[in-house]
Amino acid sequence: MIVGIHHVAIGVPDFQVGLAFYRDVLGFEVLSTGALANNEPADRCIGLRDARAEVAMLKAPNAYIELWSYSNPPPKDLRSRPCDHGYPHFALQVRGIQEEYERMRDLGMEFMDDPVDFGTTSAIYGKDPFGNVIEIYEIRDSTTPQL
Repeated sequence: MIVGIHHVAIGVPDFQVGLAFYRDVLGFEVLSTGALANNEPADRCIGLRDARAEVAMLKAPNAYIELWSYSNPPPKDLRSRPCDHGYPHFALQVRGIQEEYERMRDLGMEFMDDPVDFGTTSAIYGKDPFGNVIEIYEIRDSTTPQL
């Protein structure tokens, strides 16, 4: 069962500038920051090899923003206008990730791999018919930000 949209990911070329904007200008609360490197389960989930990035989870009043700044693989600079296509991904918070994964897969959604267990959460990235990335994300403890 889909619970709702958990977060939208935003890729930025300069992590500190992006973090300052979303925190200081838009007023989002920084819940966590970290680095992604040498993480095979995350690579499997995301569908990249040797992914390296700085990442932050920020809380808006009714949703979360996940800020990413990849250093590997080298990102492409895609300056978007409102009429252009795509975001890096958005996440649907689910209950019963394995069942949702199988249901969506059976309906034709392509996934990077099987759902990946991170302990208190599980996640896997897939694609819509146009190649836009959608994460399904399950939270299993009360200390992780959720809807």
